[in-house]
Amino acid sequence: MVSKNISQHLSKHTLLDIITGAQMLFVAFGALVLVPLLTRLDPNVALFTAGVGTLLFQIATRGKVPVFLASSFAFIAPISYGVEMWGVASTLGGLVAAGLVFMLFAFLVKINGANIIERILPPVVTGPIIMVIGLSLAPVAVKMAMGSDIETSLPKYQLIIISMASLITTLIVAIWAKGFVKLVPIISGIIVGYSLSIWFGLVNFQPIISAPWFSLPHFSYPEFQWQAILYMIPIVIAPTIEHVGDIMAISSVTGKDYTKNPGLQRTLFGDGLATSVAGFLGGPPCITYAEVIGAVTLTRNFKTRVMTWAAIWAIVMSFVGKVGAFLASIPSVVMGGIMVLLFGSIASVGVNILVKHKVDLSISRNMCITALVLVFGIGGMVFDFGNYVLQGISLCGIAAIVLNLILPHK
Repeated sequence: MVSKNISQHLSKHTLLDIITGAQMLFVAFGALVLVPLLTRLDPNVALFTAGVGTLLFQIATRGKVPVFLASSFAFIAPISYGVEMWGVASTLGGLVAAGLVFMLFAFLVKINGANIIERILPPVVTGPIIMVIGLSLAPVAVKMAMGSDIETSLPKYQLIIISMASLITTLIVAIWAKGFVKLVPIISGIIVGYSLSIWFGLVNFQPIISAPWFSLPHFSYPEFQWQAILYMIPIVIAPTIEHVGDIMAISSVTGKDYTKNPGLQRTLFGDGLATSVAGFLGGPPCITYAEVIGAVTLTRNFKTRVMTWAAIWAIVMSFVGKVGAFLASIPSVVMGGIMVLLFGSIASVGVNILVKHKVDLSISRNMCITALVLVFGIGGMVFDFGNYVLQGISLCGIAAIVLNLILPHK
């Protein structure tokens, strides 16, 4: 009788964990599939690699940190540019290398302590770079919001209505919603924009009907081209700062200092391992995801096995062919409205870093670093070395780090 009661108690708790895991995946779902849709990667592969990446992260951190890994917005522009310049395979090779840089940071933290990250990447370096990541994407967001990248007979004002409805819904939910709904502004915006797209006849349901229920994700594999690798490596700067912030945030929520146990070196290594494995399979980078930390805060559920179930849900969904077909049917104009807010938010994070750390731009060295990074990034500066072209975020990252090292502090 006692064993039966224990069994029922355990099965109840397991069922609750499974349901909560599905909820956590739902919170992460918006950004998780948004990045592959915008960068021409397969969303089903993104689901699979996010699930596998989360499980690898748990192994690396000894199952102590309750987080879920999803796609990073910081990689949208680099992946899109890489696919256009060198193709998908070479871009994936660059992403594998980006994961190795995460692991290098983990090694540096293990040897020198967590402060090494701030010494290499102080706020005067990271702030302007993150601003450039957001601002350089602004024309892409506006073009998508206006429907300039799709062929349709719909008048422009209807496309604007769809994108602005998506944007306004995302804003309203992010600011005024309460409880769990506040954690899913992106999904809320997509639902409203998608509904309007159906109303205006912009959605083609035939691919969804034709898609099989069960289908293997369309994995693709990397090629290693040094130009793509050198371009992608500096992009890791922004996600590294984001990762440190996320780990500190979840530590604050749970009352445990994860920077010490299991240690920042293990969490960074987990992100790097997940990102490299994702690159090997054709998925976008996998890093700790802030919205899921918000869900943990709201539910007060600190069990890492909930994230294990979220990962399992993601892997199972990746084999449902109709999921990918449905996601592919979302018109880009719906995404455009949401991107206006998201890309602006990335730039705002960069500004906030400068303000929060009281970076004094009246000091010449700080002003020079910030000014050069912003003009190089937004203006489109290109250093052409023949076989290798240095531009965009890569150029900004290298310029900022070098200037910070060589310019005198006094």
